Amino acid sequence: MESLDNLVFLDFSFWVRIVATIICGSVIGWERIHSHKPVGVRTSTLICMGAAVFVMSQELILKQAAVQIDYTRIVAQIVTGVGFLGAGAIIHQGVSVKGLTSAATIWALAAIGVVIGIGYPLTGLVLTFCVWFVLEPWRKFERWVGNIEKPDDNSGPVDH
Repeated sequence: MESLDNLVFLDFSFWVRIVATIICGSVIGWERIHSHKPVGVRTSTLICMGAAVFVMSQELILKQAAVQIDYTRIVAQIVTGVGFLGAGAIIHQGVSVKGLTSAATIWALAAIGVVIGIGYPLTGLVLTFCVWFVLEPWRKFERWVGNIEKPDDNSGPVDH
């Protein structure tokens, strides 16, 4: 039970983690908006923060029960739920499939949130840079390579 002695929102570690999820989700969300993709800043931030809060809530539950923390149980549920969100981002139009990168981004954001939630906010920031690097510079590289080698079947890449 929460009391004045153990208010979670007064814990510095809690706020470091929440701020880290806001930063990480926002960075990826801004890249998605810049690329004219449906998953924007608010959605990205909420996915990252939600995953972290689920993990941190398990800490609170197990603190009350005075048992060892097993993050794997909650993480497995996050992966399942986020997979459902990602599936909603994928659209099949004729011979092309759109939204695969958005779906993968949703999954990566949840993973970053989990890493931050278990207490590694700096690692979450590094992972955010890695995801951004895959989304932004690699997208430009793909376009450059696409200008060099045109596919014969005109179907184009399927992961946009």
